[in-house]
Amino acid sequence: MKKAWAKYLAAMVVAVASAAAVAQTVEIEGVKFEPAAQVGGTALVLNGAGLRTKAIFKVYAAGLYVPQKSNDASALLAQKGARRVAITMLRNVDAESFAGALNDGLRDNHTEAQFATMKPQIEALNANLKAVGEAKKGALILFEFIPGAGTRVTEGGQARGTVIPGEEFFTAVLRIWIGDKPVDGSLKKGMLGG
Repeated sequence: MKKAWAKYLAAMVVAVASAAAVAQTVEIEGVKFEPAAQVGGTALVLNGAGLRTKAIFKVYAAGLYVPQKSNDASALLAQKGARRVAITMLRNVDAESFAGALNDGLRDNHTEAQFATMKPQIEALNANLKAVGEAKKGALILFEFIPGAGTRVTEGGQARGTVIPGEEFFTAVLRIWIGDKPVDGSLKKGMLGG
């Protein structure tokens, strides 16, 4: 009886520790990503977070929030509903450079024909990023998909520009970070929970 009780207690300790590990805040370069978020009234979980570097520079820390965790990029891209990419800048980046990098990520992960069909949405995204202005060190920029509305960009808790319709566009934007040709391979690994 004592052995069975000890086994039960050990299993409970492991289960509680596992649940606590799953629901912990993740910290990347001093930026904290909470284990859960709300977008458009939908509860999301932190799938993973990582660091975007360019050459030797730490540019930003980013976290991916989704309805259901997965370490498979294809499964994450196939998810529907509310989603969020939370970016905290680790250095100042002007709006044109930030928009250019995102445009490059879109272009790298889509055919020329796909990219061309998204042109109006990409122009709206660029306008939203220009509305943010210079992405200053410490700024929190959110890319969110809100069902029934579209892709919204916020900075410092304020919506910037206009909401861009179409769930498929948010999925296209998500490919910048977790597509076949991500902007940063180690960032993709982090966002996939690795």
